[in-house]
Amino acid sequence: MEFYLQPIELEGKLVKLVPLHKSQKVDLVFAASDGNLWKLWYTAVPSPKTIESYLENALAEQENGSALPFAVVDKKTNTVVGSTRYLNIDSNNKRVEIGATWYAKKKQRTGINTECKYLLLKHAFENLNCIAVEFRTHYHNHPSRNAILRLGAKQDGILRNHRIDARGNLRDTVVFSILNSEWKTVKTSLEFKMGINPLD
Repeated sequence: MEFYLQPIELEGKLVKLVPLHKSQKVDLVFAASDGNLWKLWYTAVPSPKTIESYLENALAEQENGSALPFAVVDKKTNTVVGSTRYLNIDSNNKRVEIGATWYAKKKQRTGINTECKYLLLKHAFENLNCIAVEFRTHYHNHPSRNAILRLGAKQDGILRNHRIDARGNLRDTVVFSILNSEWKTVKTSLEFKMGINPLD
């Protein structure tokens, strides 16, 4: 059961995913300040005012076994450029969700998200033996929805009035997934996008 929760580093050509910890506080706020990402009403990105609670909540979820958070490090500059995590870990049913993902504005649409998701999916299916990996996002977060579809995930449905946000708005949550039976094809597609030729 705890196999899912072991802090681990995942490394690709562009990024390293390293365990999230409190010493990254300043770096995370600096990354989020590129584009003032916390102002996007449909996402939860840390701001200078919320970074303490953001880290406490993420690490508490790791402690209770429901999540495994990462900081995203750009290998070219060796700087933190965002965060992502495994969520809603269900070891009995071999399922995880990949979410709580955000990147500094200048790092969006650079290939970093594709590689991050590739690393997380590869670990989930090939090391954790997951039978399905979920993605969930706000109905109004169209950039996120499109990015999830580009990964090769399929939409499962929409959870209506799924949550109430900090402003009291009702959130509809769009649910996507990739199944273990689909991973081989999805992996090939992602590797093609990243310029990896498995036949080389």
